[in-house]
Amino acid sequence: MPDARRRAVVAALVGVVGASLGIAGAGHVYLREWRRAIAWFTFVLGAVLVLISRSAAQISVEALTTVESLSSLPNEVTIPIVGLLFLSALDAYRVGMRSRRYNANGNPTCPVCGGELDQQLEFCPWCATELEWFTVEE
Repeated sequence: MPDARRRAVVAALVGVVGASLGIAGAGHVYLREWRRAIAWFTFVLGAVLVLISRSAAQISVEALTTVESLSSLPNEVTIPIVGLLFLSALDAYRVGMRSRRYNANGNPTCPVCGGELDQQLEFCPWCATELEWFTVEE
């Protein structure tokens, strides 16, 4: 399995495990996509708060404080949240499949750690990966 695909699959699995625990953005944390992970986490948390506040008449305070009662939340709350958590894991897979050869500035990056490369060196100065196979197009 190619390195990018393996990274993407592991990111998706971490995302699914995180989603099963109710933590959006876990796959992005694995990929070191910190801003994207924080964005997913705050987006899903905000959606949870909005959905719970909209259906507050159906949910008692005691139901929110006990772990056993979280499964008894109305479907209007659980279905969108599960969908958002799934989309977070899917996005982690998509981001993991993205090529990491160049950063936003157009400079070459290490395929292993993502650090910016010096074109005169045959190794990554950040993780010491040998880059003999890496060719920089000019």
